[in-house]
Amino acid sequence: MIAEELINHMIPPLKLYDTVEKALRWMDEFRVNALPVVASRKYAGLATENSLIELPDRTRTLRDITLEYPDVFVMSSQHFYDVMEAAIKNKILVVPVLDEEQEYMGIITINDTLTAFGQMSALQGQGSILVLSMPERDYSLSQISRLIEEENTKILSAYVSPDEADPYQIKLTLKLNKTDLTRIIATLERFEYRITAQFTDSTPDDGGRDRLDMLLKYLDI
Repeated sequence: MIAEELINHMIPPLKLYDTVEKALRWMDEFRVNALPVVASRKYAGLATENSLIELPDRTRTLRDITLEYPDVFVMSSQHFYDVMEAAIKNKILVVPVLDEEQEYMGIITINDTLTAFGQMSALQGQGSILVLSMPERDYSLSQISRLIEEENTKILSAYVSPDEADPYQIKLTLKLNKTDLTRIIATLERFEYRITAQFTDSTPDDGGRDRLDMLLKYLDI
């Protein structure tokens, strides 16, 4: 699961000409403690509740306010774990997402991250994540499992989601117990399955497990 798929499109960005009063009102409305500020489609930083709440003049515009975290964001193609790390390391509840042109795409909230975590909780541990795209009519987990198991690899978990780019396609996210996907990808492609992404965690003790521990500590669970 990548950042672009987790964007919360219900929360709009603020503009530099918006007022402190509007920013605080939107934070209350959307139940977040920070909102991104965008100028000419470029991410300028976060307006945070802590920095605005004590300002005596709430008619001031955000152009006159020092924005926070201007260098904290993720790219649209980055993995779910990267979103989680950005939130944890910077102690923020929203993470801006940029495209390849460095233009603002949207934000991911901690609630969105938790939802993704719930869907992917089985994806921790040593191994790899493989994402396939295929027409819904061609989906057969039993066939895919057979092809993968013939390469002496086990599927630890599987998650099916719609392909936002094509309503007739689905995406299948697989957690596998091996890090070397070369032969598996070759086999799947030979049977005309399209691989759209792959993520390898060859150091689980310092990777997925640590990220899980950081998330639980961050949420004080």
